[in-house]
Amino acid sequence: MFVKPRTVKIGDSVVEAAKLMKGEETEIAPIVEDGRLIGVVTDHDIVLRVVAEGRDPLATRVEDVASRDLVTIDPEQDLDDALAVMTHHNVKHLPVIEEDGTLVGMVARADVLRHVVAGRTESVFA
Repeated sequence: MFVKPRTVKIGDSVVEAAKLMKGEETEIAPIVEDGRLIGVVTDHDIVLRVVAEGRDPLATRVEDVASRDLVTIDPEQDLDDALAVMTHHNVKHLPVIEEDGTLVGMVARADVLRHVVAGRTESVFA
């Protein structure tokens, strides 16, 4: 899990979200307000809702193109739960949030799969 992931805030431009994604080598930028997750912007959102619609990325705000119907997990859930949720909802990233909505981390499907494969490899070759 990425603990305390970098985030964007309401009012930030899509360009700022894209720069964050580039710098962090990720496909997603969580949007927070007062520490609470309110949505996410993905590279897919930017392509479909900004570029494909001919919108100005400097003038388009993250909240205007954000995905808000989010699938999340809580910090107590394990990797098997995370992978099951990702598979069921066909998502690549899961925000990890506390009960009050505070974002505490992000889990990427690729990281979960690497962990699972490493665990299986260790047990096979140990």
